[in-house]
Amino acid sequence: MESRIKYEISAKLWRHGSEGGWHFITLPKEVSKEIRDHLQWQEEGWGRMKASAIIKEIQWKTSIWFDTKLDSYILPVKSEIRSKLFLKTDDLLDVIVLV
Repeated sequence: MESRIKYEISAKLWRHGSEGGWHFITLPKEVSKEIRDHLQWQEEGWGRMKASAIIKEIQWKTSIWFDTKLDSYILPVKSEIRSKLFLKTDDLLDVIVLV
C-alpha cells in the first residue's frame, strides 16, 4: 500500500471565468508551500501532481495543479462530483487531499 500525505482543508468552490469554466478549490498557501517544498519532484508537466480528493462521502482520483498567479495548488472538482453532492459555486467545503 502506498503511503500518502493527507491534508484536511476548508475552502470555497469557485468557477474559472473561461468558457465552459472549470470549478476549483484553492489549497491554502501554507499547505501548497508544504507540498511544493517536499513533493515538487513528483510534479509532471505544468505543475501537475497526481492526488486523490474526498468531499463528503465521495473519493476520486485527480490531480492538483500549481497556479503561479495564486501561488497555490488548485484542485479541479468535476461536474460528476458537483452533481452527486449538489455543490454550487461559493460553497464552503471540507476537503481531504491525498498526495
